Amino acid sequence: MDNYNQKNGGQGRFKGGAYGKMDGSRSFGGDNDSPEKAWNSANYQSKWIREGIDDIFPDFAEKIGKYIAENGLTSSKIRSIYGEIKRIQMGDFEKEKSSFFLLRPKVAYALGREKTNKGLQMFKIMFDACFVDVKDKASFLHFCDFLEAVLAYHKFYVKKDN
Repeated sequence: MDNYNQKNGGQGRFKGGAYGKMDGSRSFGGDNDSPEKAWNSANYQSKWIREGIDDIFPDFAEKIGKYIAENGLTSSKIRSIYGEIKRIQMGDFEKEKSSFFLLRPKVAYALGREKTNKGLQMFKIMFDACFVDVKDKASFLHFCDFLEAVLAYHKFYVKKDN
């Protein structure tokens, strides 16, 4: 254990982060953590959508990305949703607002087809929390940054067969 970890009781460099404790136990998103419990312990901040991301956001994104990867969310399950978000991003948000609003029921439909998938449950919780803060083009672009970061960590942690 390095000096940092000795001073911090074996906690990884990211306090409460996705790395967990150095002794192998996990401090976030353990096998028994419900998506709701894991989401609440991750400390989502709506200002990341309203105002933009800050220096603590990457740790949050890693926690959520790792959780969804380790709990059954595959790229194919969210590809159409992410594709639609990218399509809206390339266009004029004001003209595409209705398409964005229709993504919420699309996410619910995806979960309805596979209700026991904890990764997909977390994705819906995350989407719903962010959705309410998207009010204009700027907040939509912050949402896109948010989602891209989480999905980048998802891709990093997902098993090769996904």
